[in-house]
Amino acid sequence: MSELDAVRGRESNLALARNLRIAVWIITALVLFLVGLMRQVKIGLPEGVSLSFLPPLHAILNSGAAVALILALVSIKRGQVATHQRWIYAAMGCSLLFLLSYVTYHFTTPETIFGDLDRNGQLDDAERAQAGPMRTVYLVVLLSHIALAALSLPFILLSFVYGVTNQFARHRVLAARVFPVWLYVAVTGPVVYLMLRPYY
Repeated sequence: MSELDAVRGRESNLALARNLRIAVWIITALVLFLVGLMRQVKIGLPEGVSLSFLPPLHAILNSGAAVALILALVSIKRGQVATHQRWIYAAMGCSLLFLLSYVTYHFTTPETIFGDLDRNGQLDDAERAQAGPMRTVYLVVLLSHIALAALSLPFILLSFVYGVTNQFARHRVLAARVFPVWLYVAVTGPVVYLMLRPYY
């Protein structure tokens, strides 16, 4: 019996799945609340303390999630379920660390604006003209990244729940839909960082 066949033979844990689905929606609501709040609330850091090292870390974590997702896909296509699970745990871990770090950074640090060459938090006409059409490209990538991250979060978590509770048919259907979105979000994270890097 193959590894894939052995896993498919496991009984679904529907009671656990019910509880985890509730947790998914609570976590999603909490994350979206914090992400919305971090734009309005700023927590001052002690004198001389800077979290400027976090944006490159965010890019690294997103890149790690993207690599782990691709390797998870390759593994499951080869029927290597345990390896697939390990790569999914790695992708989830990278995404969780990214989220915690991202929220911490934006609660404590003023927003960096694309094109803001003098780093005063304002974009004047000269800076806007110098940024040119690349600012539009940046905003399209950024807004699609943010919107798809928010929309995909509960479905990524639900796909994970279906996997760990042995609901493999539901897991496979949802994962096929959410995988490309999660991968897009993971890949565009470093792209956003690289585009914004000159303005940090």
